[in-house]
Amino acid sequence: MTKIVYNSCYGGFGLSDKAIQRYSDLAGLGLIHKREKLIEHWELPDGEYWWSFDLARTDPILVQVVEELGKEADGPSARLYIDELPSGTLYHIHEYDGLETVMTRDDYDWSVA
Repeated sequence: MTKIVYNSCYGGFGLSDKAIQRYSDLAGLGLIHKREKLIEHWELPDGEYWWSFDLARTDPILVQVVEELGKEADGPSARLYIDELPSGTLYHIHEYDGLETVMTRDDYDWSVA
């Protein structure tokens, strides 16, 4: 089985600062939390910006963080859940206004040409 993290509410996928720090610790990234005027962000030690929404949703470290922290992993506009699919299943994360749904081939009605 493969675990997939997705956002189950309107708003958008994102991790809390606590979850980002935990991810950084587990992955050995050494992320640094920066606040410049009214903007907060995370940086890698080389100064490059780091964004949680760029993570692969099947990333085992991401899955571990969400499982460990539960609701504390949710970003400001997120309610994160984990879906499980058999390994090798084709899937797509459908998004509308930040609300995401994990869809497989079997979730669609197909027409034959």
